[in-house]
Amino acid sequence: MKERTLVILKPDAVQRCLVGDIISRFERRGLKIVAMKMMLINQDLAKKHYAEHVNKPFYPKLESYITSGPVVVMVLEGKKAVSVVRKMMGETNPLDANPGTIRGDYALEIGRNIVHGSDSLESAEREIALFFSQDELLEYKRLDESVVYEED
Repeated sequence: MKERTLVILKPDAVQRCLVGDIISRFERRGLKIVAMKMMLINQDLAKKHYAEHVNKPFYPKLESYITSGPVVVMVLEGKKAVSVVRKMMGETNPLDANPGTIRGDYALEIGRNIVHGSDSLESAEREIALFFSQDELLEYKRLDESVVYEED
């Protein structure tokens, strides 16, 4: 069964011109982009997206950072997309992330860790709905799907 997950390339990824490289990593792995846009996250959307962190001491810095510049938001689809994206991103703290992961290759600080990915199917559904309407989520078949996936 294919899953969908939300990925945000944070302001540091955009400012450091890493967007294309990170997107190509996901595509080369076999994940399909079904929605994508560049945008600014305002304070209201930040509070909704990071609702579980709003009352934590680090939240003001997190909100200030995520609203500081453009981000690229996308929905990726594929088998086990949530766990695949989480593994590709690496540990939240880049110092604990393995080389070869996005954070392990591009980040040094937890507060500038390049990328966000949904941590569960439930979070993915909630987060996708915050950033995309249903009519923005595309249904299509990638030409290489038959060689990426075994037949069910």
